[in-house]
Amino acid sequence: MINKFSRLILVFTISIFSFQSQAQTNGFEVIKSMELMDLIYQHLDMYYVDEPKPGTLSKFAIDAMLKELDPYTVYYHESNMEDYLLMTTGQYGGIGAVIRKIGDYTYIAEPYEGNPAQKAGLKAGDKILSIDGRDMKAKKSDEVSASLKGPKGSTIQVKVLRNNGDEVTIPITRDEIKIPHIPYTGMVSETVGYINLNTFMQPTTASDVKAAVLDLKSKGMKELVLDLRGNGGGLLIEAVKIVNLFVKKGQVVVTTKGRVEEENRVYKTLDEPVDLNIPLVVLVDEGSASASEIVAGSLQDLDRAVIIGNTSYGKGLVQRTYDLKYGSKIKLTIAKYYTPSGRCVQRLEYYDKESGQKPKAIPDSLIKVFKTVNGREVIDARGIEPEITIKEKEYSRLTAMLVGNNLVFNYATDYFYSHPTIAEAGKFTLSDADYEAFKQLAIKDTFDYSTASEEMLKKMKETAEEEGYFDDAKAQYEELMKKVVPSKERDLEKFKEEIKTIIENEIISRYYYQKGRTIDAFRNDDYLKKAIEILKNTKEYNTILKK
Repeated sequence: MINKFSRLILVFTISIFSFQSQAQTNGFEVIKSMELMDLIYQHLDMYYVDEPKPGTLSKFAIDAMLKELDPYTVYYHESNMEDYLLMTTGQYGGIGAVIRKIGDYTYIAEPYEGNPAQKAGLKAGDKILSIDGRDMKAKKSDEVSASLKGPKGSTIQVKVLRNNGDEVTIPITRDEIKIPHIPYTGMVSETVGYINLNTFMQPTTASDVKAAVLDLKSKGMKELVLDLRGNGGGLLIEAVKIVNLFVKKGQVVVTTKGRVEEENRVYKTLDEPVDLNIPLVVLVDEGSASASEIVAGSLQDLDRAVIIGNTSYGKGLVQRTYDLKYGSKIKLTIAKYYTPSGRCVQRLEYYDKESGQKPKAIPDSLIKVFKTVNGREVIDARGIEPEITIKEKEYSRLTAMLVGNNLVFNYATDYFYSHPTIAEAGKFTLSDADYEAFKQLAIKDTFDYSTASEEMLKKMKETAEEEGYFDDAKAQYEELMKKVVPSKERDLEKFKEEIKTIIENEIISRYYYQKGRTIDAFRNDDYLKKAIEILKNTKEYNTILKK
């Protein structure tokens, strides 16, 4: 007997079969596979010891199937639409705040300026006790996040415990939260403008970048830094339009090639540029992917910008979302993209996996060399390699522990409640007396940590003992170990400057929010410093681009 659930599966099977037949693909294998899936569902439904949950089973089955392809081909169940909207548009219904789990409770880590949480009076460091009367103790962060999200216009009651000991219940009316795609734009020197772009998700991305460029030009900008660090991409067409701001009309920016004929497309610039001659630097790092790599790679191939930073992520794939029945969606990888020189930046090969093997980087033997307009060599299959590489700062393990154990976060909260005002972002510095107060708090804390040197020495001791050499080197080992075994008091002085930098940035966020963080970070940004240096040296800039 075929029940209602099995009939749905049968309809699904017939639909898939019909589609595949029309596409003239592996018809027999499709029929066979779908029949087996249907039979398994039927047997589970009729004979399994407990009542199966068809919806859960089907979602797990679909997710497992898609994992065999690539991480960008994703099924979105109707219950995950908030996640889908956040991932694909940067928008969701909620209060607009970053949260953080500390112990049994979740805290407000950072309210977004101008959004409901900040407008209603929530502050960084507020401990969330309950939401609409529901106790939040011991709840996971994603549960708390789900409770804070909801339809625009709905109101929730959030009860928090303040750092000063006050318990307050704050009504917050949810709104449509848009994560800003341009967190900051401004002049970073007398003539150098700066635009920080963190996503291409919104259809106004390019027009907003254009407006920022024109605004900066009105303020005297003669050189521009476009910061794409950490930008995971978004809409391909927005990337094309941004490149169009700086290159001539009719220029090929990117080409896509897929298995389906209609996905083989050439994207050219359609408008007159804003500025063909302004010296341009693009900042990238390991988090710059997809549309970011289209912008950086195209401008590099056209010798229109100097790329500074670290090799980008290497995502040369294009996705498209299709609506399914019952309010669900699927995002599919439909093509690879190629920059003007003809290269594809895709680093990993997902499609030739042998059973059970993880995706592998495309081997060096298959890497090809391409030429930019001016004859510079660039390669494929490795992301976008910058003309100038910036060595990433490596923080000490002590600093990582201070951040990870929330000592910096908690100290910044205390500081905020004891200091009504501070100097503006970019000028605020932590006094030696304040750092000493933080230092004493850290010394009293119970966390332990080890140094990499200590761990290496211990391994060396084990090897020396196995080989019978340790007794001869014991005295030297113990003497050296004394120097590398961590001491909080010693290391809090040794790494004082880097720790102060992180504390200052966290404190500034309490007063000036995300924009303040960005401005403060400029003081210690080696990427930006190098960009300004190159832009100010016309000869070096032109030499790099072979102009």
